[in-house]
Amino acid sequence: MADEWLSLSEAAEMLGVHPSTVRLWSDKGILPVHKTQGGHRRYRRSEISLWAQTNSKSRVEALKPESMMQEVVRNVRVQISEGSLEAEAWYQKLDAEARMQYRLSARSLFHGLMNYVTANDEEGATEAYAIGYEYASRARRYCLSYVDAAKAFLFFRDTLVESVVKVCGEANMPASQSSQMYSKIHRFTDGILISLLQTYESLGHSRQS
Repeated sequence: MADEWLSLSEAAEMLGVHPSTVRLWSDKGILPVHKTQGGHRRYRRSEISLWAQTNSKSRVEALKPESMMQEVVRNVRVQISEGSLEAEAWYQKLDAEARMQYRLSARSLFHGLMNYVTANDEEGATEAYAIGYEYASRARRYCLSYVDAAKAFLFFRDTLVESVVKVCGEANMPASQSSQMYSKIHRFTDGILISLLQTYESLGHSRQS
């Protein structure tokens, strides 16, 4: 019984995860897997049982908000470094110094969100306002329109959300926990966008007076 061979779906049932998660873990070399001559994945019950025992603690750690956000930030940095930023029309309007400043502002967004997932709502609101102010004042300084200012923020926000979805899926995060994470992200980033637009408008009025 201990050396019984399991199919992918049987291994998933034993681990309590979706079959696609077992497939992903197998392909990444995280989970011990054997291939038949026909290319089908097979798993030994004893190996899966041992793996579950030794990895249960690390899986719990991986699902903690702090660990999740660290992985998210790593994914975002990879996406931005792959050249997607250079394709943005608003980014092409900037000189080298301004581009560097916008890349730095992305870090403040990511770190602010990391702090928010472990902070109370009042602290999060203050952080969101500060980041929105930073985006608006930077856009004004580099002569971007309020539309381009919003596009710049939304580029980084959308990249961040896509990374969160990817990391949550790979970690097989429970639906209730992932839903809570998404709600926090949108609440925080909505606050930033509102602050950005309000600040951009107020800065315009102060220059006219």
